[in-house]
Amino acid sequence: MGRVHTQAYARVPHHFPQLALRPELVTVAEEVPGRAEQAARQYGFASAVRDWREVAADPRVGAVSVTAPNFLHREIGVAMAEAGKHLWIEKPVGLTAGDARAVADAVAKAGVQGAVGFNYRNAPAVEAARDLIAAGDIGTVTHVRIRLFSDYAAHPDGALTWRYERERGGSGVLGDLASHGADLARFLLGEITSLTADTAVFVPERARPTGTTAGHTLATGGAPGPVENEDYVSALLRFASGARGVLEACRVSVGEQNSYGFEVHGTRGAVFWDFRRMNELGVSRGTTYQDQPVSTVYVGPGAGEFGAFQPGAANAMGYDDLKVIEAYRFLRSIAEGTPYGATLTDAVRGAAVLDAMARSVESGTWVDVPTA
Repeated sequence: MGRVHTQAYARVPHHFPQLALRPELVTVAEEVPGRAEQAARQYGFASAVRDWREVAADPRVGAVSVTAPNFLHREIGVAMAEAGKHLWIEKPVGLTAGDARAVADAVAKAGVQGAVGFNYRNAPAVEAARDLIAAGDIGTVTHVRIRLFSDYAAHPDGALTWRYERERGGSGVLGDLASHGADLARFLLGEITSLTADTAVFVPERARPTGTTAGHTLATGGAPGPVENEDYVSALLRFASGARGVLEACRVSVGEQNSYGFEVHGTRGAVFWDFRRMNELGVSRGTTYQDQPVSTVYVGPGAGEFGAFQPGAANAMGYDDLKVIEAYRFLRSIAEGTPYGATLTDAVRGAAVLDAMARSVESGTWVDVPTA
């Protein structure tokens, strides 16, 4: 993710030349020996350090990307805000809603801008779907289904990294994937008021890595250890609007690669989105109700930030482009002093949904989602 953020900063001037700010790559921090120096050589950072605290103390740095593991989000995020640095931090912003709130409070107190890496809401097709729903084109929303299925942890030889530990990773698929689902649900339909959830661990044991890892590394021969957080979650949702929802996420879905999307149904139609066909929407609207057809709509200039990347509909955008949009909105927030895109308030509200899921699993009941 550090690579993705870095490349996004570099591309912002190409796609958004009107932006008053131009990012400069000042310094990169990575505790693994040699990695920061390699990143500096590859991407053109002016300097490289092993301790993130040196970044917080560096007067040259005005804005920081935090792409560290979940257990470091709170400490680094709060420290950067207190040092007066604007903050672009990856989701889920810590291990709990309390962690996310601590970072949000620090950002608010310091008067800096804070952005969060909920990238899927930046897809022009998702923004078009939100506009369509808000305009009442599909009538009153009745129910939504959101899925996030991946196979990144499906291999039984996947290394037992921090992602699978409660102390360092917090929740498992809740933080990794369901956090995006909760954000999409809120972005499209508004606040979730209550829910009931179920989780499961399907790969209960993995081998500890014998060396430094990166990404979703395979490991064999290391000492086995328990997987401490969930591989799978399903939840029934109730929205403040009265709509109902289903959110399902799994990190061990064999045969599924980034199978993310949603289906929103209303009293007069429906809208469908699949991340693997990121620039398309399936749309059904009209007054026939029964046997009403679904049309494929290719988004183009006029939908979100599509026009900054492609000249016409049906020209594809990709995942990295979503992070360029995120970087642009973060930098625009700094330039104008007004938040654009997903904020730390969104992170706190999303984390409250995840915490409610965890409480529901423990109690086996419906639970309310806190409103503050």
